[in-house]
Amino acid sequence: MSRRWLIAPAAVITLLIVAAVFGDRLLLRAMQRQVVSTLSGEAFAQYAEGLNIVLCGSGSPMPDPKRAGPCVAVVAGGRIVVIDVGSAAVRNFPQLGLPPGRVEALLLTHFHSDHIDGLGELMLQRWAGGARDTPLPVQGPAGVEPIVDGFNLAYGHDFGYRVAHHGPAVIPPSGAGARALAFTMPGDGESRVVLDDDGLRITAFSVTHAPVEPAVGYRIDYRGRSAVISGDTIKSDNLARFAQDVDLLVHEALAVHLVDVITAGARAADAGHMAQITLDIHDYHTTPVQAAELAQAVRAKHLLYYHIVPALPLRRLEKLFIQGVAEVYDGPVTVGRDGTWIQLPEASTDVRLRRRG
Repeated sequence: MSRRWLIAPAAVITLLIVAAVFGDRLLLRAMQRQVVSTLSGEAFAQYAEGLNIVLCGSGSPMPDPKRAGPCVAVVAGGRIVVIDVGSAAVRNFPQLGLPPGRVEALLLTHFHSDHIDGLGELMLQRWAGGARDTPLPVQGPAGVEPIVDGFNLAYGHDFGYRVAHHGPAVIPPSGAGARALAFTMPGDGESRVVLDDDGLRITAFSVTHAPVEPAVGYRIDYRGRSAVISGDTIKSDNLARFAQDVDLLVHEALAVHLVDVITAGARAADAGHMAQITLDIHDYHTTPVQAAELAQAVRAKHLLYYHIVPALPLRRLEKLFIQGVAEVYDGPVTVGRDGTWIQLPEASTDVRLRRRG
């Protein structure tokens, strides 16, 4: 008995040493495997079928440890088009299997800071990570030009440093930065085609986000499947016009009853300016119930919330966020998180929630 008790601690120590040694090796091997999967395009192959909508960022200007700034990746036919690019969203790309170097264009819904502040990182990662030899095309209504010019100016020194360090064969100087492509703001009932190639068609339409102007949403059509991205807006009849019978409605939402809790807290802390800000934001966003009413009216097959206001750091808060939604919309609802992925296969009516985030 005593001998076995002497042997046992030695065996445990041996196992711990083996686990430590081989555990590190396995960890490093898994790390290398992840790099191979990302850089080889193996991870990107998961998006080969149909129209794919991925939330690279599902948050808002309110700090949220679980949600980057608003960013939607549209993936179809081996192409990536990004709609808006909020803070930290680009850092989600690798774990989602989205190579920044494959991004074909960035489309902006409007020029609020939380929708554009990731532009510098996107144009850098696309250029350096993908060895691109042309700048990132950035499309948006008139007014997009000074935004792109400003980012190019701010990153000018950095462009030079990276070419000098790695050399033009590795980092082509011609691919640095971004290039603005402005389109005429569509009127009520009108749309503007911003991309129409190889079955992928994206059109812009106006939404209401006053006093923020211009502001647009986007409709994506690909081989019989469709999605609408609202951008920031109040409940909009014009959005409803372009979202009729859409497979997937990706809509922003602000839960007033949760924001009111923040307002009360700000008042209790004698932070009157913050209390006023939280009151002001009520009038240019859509509530979850209003977005659900719109989804029901247009017969959307699935409703996905993004640009979540306020922050929802606990999963239980998501249930509070959608209080009353089931009473007005009889379709499936998803509260978006970073990484939420919905696939719309061709020759099908399926709406597949492939990843919850």
